[in-house]
Amino acid sequence: MEKTHADALLINHVLKRINLSKDEQIHFTSLFTFRKILPRQYLLQQGEICKYEFFIVEGFLRSFFVDKLGNDQTLNFAFEDWWISDSKSFLQSLPSEINIVAHEPTFVMQIEKGILAQLYLDFPIFDRFWRLLNQNFNLSQSERVLNAISMNGAERYQALIVKYPKIESRLAQKHIASYLGITPVFLSMIRRSHSNIK
Repeated sequence: MEKTHADALLINHVLKRINLSKDEQIHFTSLFTFRKILPRQYLLQQGEICKYEFFIVEGFLRSFFVDKLGNDQTLNFAFEDWWISDSKSFLQSLPSEINIVAHEPTFVMQIEKGILAQLYLDFPIFDRFWRLLNQNFNLSQSERVLNAISMNGAERYQALIVKYPKIESRLAQKHIASYLGITPVFLSMIRRSHSNIK
């Protein structure tokens, strides 16, 4: 994949939310660095300061943390046309408490914190764009919290595969179980039951 193709996908993503002139589009994409990430390669590791916001052009990434017992706890996942970062580390320049790792060959566009801050000053419309992204992320997180409180494990699994039908082909069962807050054994039981119902 070439950066010009990645630029086009990024602009298409942005234009769904805000209007930009051709010059604004060119300036915006010029601020991003294009990167290829290999499977099992980390974009961010615990203890590092997150210096970038990442737009996923192609591929699949997962964020997780390792608890005191050494268990891998999945927080989020992201694929094409999504963003991923550690907002707390990025905004406050604090060591990250999470990891972000690729599960497939992945292409991202990344923008540095200082460059993004200057972009807001030069083109205030991009501040609106990021506010829209954050609003959508907060709504998604609120939905996840509500589901965790109001649904049992089987219901949370059903809601997940309805919302993301291809997730099982892209994320290992143990990571899906971790994301749902259940054990892999229980998830296997749910999936078998779900298959029998079909």
